Amino acid sequence: MSHSSQVVRPRGVLRERSYWSAFLIGVALMAGVDEIVFHQLLGWHHFYDGATTAVGLLSDGLLHAAELIALVAGFFLLADARRRDTFSARVGWAGFFTGLGAFQLWDGTINHKVLRLHQVRYDVELLPYDLAWNAAGIVLLATGLVLTFMAVRRRTAAGPA
Repeated sequence: MSHSSQVVRPRGVLRERSYWSAFLIGVALMAGVDEIVFHQLLGWHHFYDGATTAVGLLSDGLLHAAELIALVAGFFLLADARRRDTFSARVGWAGFFTGLGAFQLWDGTINHKVLRLHQVRYDVELLPYDLAWNAAGIVLLATGLVLTFMAVRRRTAAGPA
């Protein structure tokens, strides 16, 4: 293996830390928005609505703990990438929006419809809520994927560093 390939490969791997740190932050932020707005302020649902209110509150607490762990882990990875001078804001924004959209779409499809852990809201016509919820997720995810494609394309055009 030549010296130049030894330099390029680790840099490529370390650059990905920008993406995954921001992805974790995006997932955690969207989980936090969901929890604060829909679980606490509006009181529309809990993470798990299939049991008592106490179980619902416990499930919200567990979601909150997971969200905080993801947020802290994301910021540690981001700080490490900055310390190594490998952080790329362009790649970070791509990961952030992808994380936002991935959480929103996962929640709207898997948690709401497949696992039926909860619905957006109860005692209303669900279709408009489901469409708005998942459309928001699709827009955020599409934004992240476009930014990811642009970052990869720009990096490929720039050649090895």
